[in-house]
Amino acid sequence: MTLSERDQHTIWHPYTQHKISSWPIPITRGEGAYLIDESGKRYLDLVSSWFVNLHGHAEPTIAKAIYDQALKLEQVIFSGFTHEPAVQLADELLAILPKGFSKIFYSDNGSTAVEVALKMAYQYWRNRGEMKRQRFIAFDGAYHGDTFGAMAVGKNCGFFGNFDPLLFEVKMFPYPTTWLNDNTIEEKENAILQEIKTYLENFHDEVAALIIEPLIQGSSGMRMCRPEFLRALQRLLQEYGILQIYDEVMTGFGRTGDLFASLKSNTTPDIICLAKGLTGGFLPLAATVCNEKIYETFLGDDFKKALAHGHSYTANPLGCAAALASLKLLKSTETLEKIAMIERVHRERLANLEEFPLIKHRRFCGTIAAFDLNCLAEYGSKESVQLRKQFLERGLLIRPLGNVIYLMPPYCITERELQNTYDIVIHEVEGAIA
Repeated sequence: MTLSERDQHTIWHPYTQHKISSWPIPITRGEGAYLIDESGKRYLDLVSSWFVNLHGHAEPTIAKAIYDQALKLEQVIFSGFTHEPAVQLADELLAILPKGFSKIFYSDNGSTAVEVALKMAYQYWRNRGEMKRQRFIAFDGAYHGDTFGAMAVGKNCGFFGNFDPLLFEVKMFPYPTTWLNDNTIEEKENAILQEIKTYLENFHDEVAALIIEPLIQGSSGMRMCRPEFLRALQRLLQEYGILQIYDEVMTGFGRTGDLFASLKSNTTPDIICLAKGLTGGFLPLAATVCNEKIYETFLGDDFKKALAHGHSYTANPLGCAAALASLKLLKSTETLEKIAMIERVHRERLANLEEFPLIKHRRFCGTIAAFDLNCLAEYGSKESVQLRKQFLERGLLIRPLGNVIYLMPPYCITERELQNTYDIVIHEVEGAIA
């Protein structure tokens, strides 16, 4: 029995309709930007294995850091104990994040990082005695994770209809999606900001926080907004005293061309959520980072004001060691040059697609590029799945989001590999839609 056959007997895969899906591809090893299956076929990983892989698969520096740490300490309860990798990682994260953050709360994935942020924001106001602050603001198309709080602030992303009756109420506003040569963006931004302002005029004393994926909404189709919008939004929220949460689970660690979307946009939220690329794609680890103003409201003479949240693997030493090694690679000249190269290729190749009638809404931000196909294809549709299969046949791991094609390669990809990817993508798209 093959590995794929054995898998089908026992495994339930994420975001998969098993009745109509093909059997999973058995991957036996990774090598740089490639995944290699049991037959030896190589797949260029252009989605960074669900956005987590920064430096390439089986990256030896990170692997060695995990091995070395495993020989010292693999796990310790993080309530009442601490360890060097966790403290060092917190110090290094605070050093590269925008100024103003002071405390790191560790968890184990992006959904829980967001869940912690929502709890922090809600309890912040309760600890201050402002019990009316129970409303949250989010944006249409947002995806913040699959736990219940995260689903509530992302309920319009299209994935969670079955759970809608169980989700708390969230006020949703349009996301100011833009693309190359978008002549209407300022008008769209102003209209959205006015909508938010009108809402806050009526309910500002009931709002706990606003949460946003800064610069790029990921899973709903790599929808991108401008830094100018984030700056205007921050001014508006500060005017009304509303907490702001940045979900940088996907956009963190160089994806936008800067280390964080907050740095690229020159904005500083009250809370920021980090995960995915934090360990370079090796181990689950997440962090929710807040400022001192928020942290101080949780201090008291008894447990009532404490944040009652935790995970068995909070600040796992192996994950922290992997993150430290990944950060060292991320800050290296070689990696920064690779990030700049990826962004340059995206810019050049997307510019050349302007005259293609099959393609619209070309956009890029740092190492992430996307465009829409001039056809209707929902997430998981036959058209989308067929295109994914065609890419796999050509050795490219690309997962269309409905009619959206996006590229988010690990930073170790070569310029030749990325240029060749564009050639193949254009060829396959033309054949699929023609």
